[in-house]
Amino acid sequence: MATITYLTTIQFDFGALRLLPGELQRLGIRRALLVTDRGVVGAGLAARVLDAIGTAAQATLWDGTPPNPTEDAVMTAAQAYTEAGCDGLVAVGGGSSMDLAKAVALITTHPGPLLQYAAVEGGVARITPAVAPLIAIPTTAGTGSEVGRGSVIVMRNGRKLGLLSPHLLPKLALCDPELTLGLPAGITAATGMDAIAHCIETFIAPSINPPAEAIALDGLRRAIGHIERATRDGGDRTARWEMMMAAMEGAMAFQKGLGAVHAMSHPLGAVPGLPLHHGTLNALLLPPVLRFNAPAIAAKARMLNDALGIAPDSDPAVFIEGLNRRLGLPASLRAMGLERSVFDSIADAALLDHCHATNPRAATRDDYLRMLESAY
Repeated sequence: MATITYLTTIQFDFGALRLLPGELQRLGIRRALLVTDRGVVGAGLAARVLDAIGTAAQATLWDGTPPNPTEDAVMTAAQAYTEAGCDGLVAVGGGSSMDLAKAVALITTHPGPLLQYAAVEGGVARITPAVAPLIAIPTTAGTGSEVGRGSVIVMRNGRKLGLLSPHLLPKLALCDPELTLGLPAGITAATGMDAIAHCIETFIAPSINPPAEAIALDGLRRAIGHIERATRDGGDRTARWEMMMAAMEGAMAFQKGLGAVHAMSHPLGAVPGLPLHHGTLNALLLPPVLRFNAPAIAAKARMLNDALGIAPDSDPAVFIEGLNRRLGLPASLRAMGLERSVFDSIADAALLDHCHATNPRAATRDDYLRMLESAY
């Protein structure tokens, strides 16, 4: 028996931001907490969203989202939400702001502590429809969190864990590629590789969900065809539209499950004192994971290579390594500042991550250590 679930309302195109006032009214949000980060504020994007809101709702700006959202930051934002008497949220930014806003929507409507809602702690069943309404507005084309049912948070115990529930889906994904024009090349490349990793891992995950696989392949083709264009020219409107669509499709598809790439990148994103970018980690981990999974995905290899635009007998890991180089991404985990001393703890954490179970080939602790070493 295959259980297949999709998703939420999406407004997608250049100029979609102008729909925000009507959507706030439709959802009954009259006092919104606008969750973002200081980079988005500095780029003037938060101001554009506030201008779009106008008189449709009272908006309180909270810009304290860290690169990898933490439980402490969630609780600080939740306090701001409560003090302002908010009845909904607007998340503006990348996956970190959207994930943090989902956790705020949860913890302001459910009893604490937040840890009890982590999927690996049996939290899925504890999340009810009472979650506060959330509108998600991406300013990057990467995580696709605007259509994702998950929120990944670094908990106070140091573990980076996923909160998973269909109730965490934003009530609206407002996707305006205009907000990504001029995004710096490095961020464009790293977030774009996050979308590519989502599409690939979802496609090769073993669970049965043909619609998700079809969406993943479509997203992969769009991303492969446009990521280099978007990285070279931040004002390429066609490339920006296609990359935002690819990112959204990657997250629509990963309802099916991810795999070993994310099982490792989640705990790597929680290494103390080293704010490692999630998309860059996924880009570097993807080749060794593809090599590890090769024996288990032979039946899908031709379709995967076709979506990548390479010959049927080509090695997709080699292609991804070349793409990473052309995009100017770091060459290794070492180049990102990681020390080998963390590998043991990362391998242990990967075995406990919710994405470990949906990798197409069962990985052991030693397998994870070898993959980390290969990316180092």
